[in-house]
Amino acid sequence: MATFVLVPGAWLGAWAWKDTADALREHSHTALPLTLTGLAERAAEGGPRTDLDAHIADITGFVEKNDLREVTLVAHSYGAAPVTGAAGRLGDRLERVVYVDSAPFAEDMRMLDLMPPEVADQLGEQVAAHGDGWRLPMPPFEVLGLSSSLDGLDEDRRDVLRARATSQPFGTYTQRLAGPAEPGPGVDRVLVACHDFQGLLDGGVPMLAFLDHAPWRRFDLATGHWPMLSAPAALACILHGAVS
Repeated sequence: MATFVLVPGAWLGAWAWKDTADALREHSHTALPLTLTGLAERAAEGGPRTDLDAHIADITGFVEKNDLREVTLVAHSYGAAPVTGAAGRLGDRLERVVYVDSAPFAEDMRMLDLMPPEVADQLGEQVAAHGDGWRLPMPPFEVLGLSSSLDGLDEDRRDVLRARATSQPFGTYTQRLAGPAEPGPGVDRVLVACHDFQGLLDGGVPMLAFLDHAPWRRFDLATGHWPMLSAPAALACILHGAVS
């Protein structure tokens, strides 16, 4: 059975993985959701210096402290940035990397590079005006829905997400990924594509074309951008199938 380390996306903590983790345990896997510095129950640990390197260190430190081996490292959304960094540093502890509605980062890439310049500028203005210069509040759903599918998030799930979301340390968006940014050649590579990524891949976005070819294995999931909340059991089934 596999050992999963589950890394959440922006504004989320380990809590977001609970139902998926429980379903993975029903398949006899070890499922270890992780909260990154400055978020959820670790919000008080964050500060102006909390950056991408801090979150990479969270992941590598968690794996090494617990002496985990043959790890399947799972990234959701923003989690792709620190997971890419960690995957390049974990060596033979890493068996597999899974990107959920996200993709690996290239060296010297940052989260803000995924956005039009005017959007990145707006985020910086929000941080300055409402986040004490270092925290990015979660946008309203009507704004999130412009770039990320909300499919499957009913009102109850949206209420939970809104109530439990934590402002994201903005340094994790502004810092560029330093190398190494590539896992070893023997590491299994998996993509779970929800509605957002299915559209991008099927639309032939050049920078993502490599994800539809070996050594990558693609699994499609018919839900929105937060599958651990909208379809946790289905996500667990895909993860189980990916390691079986």
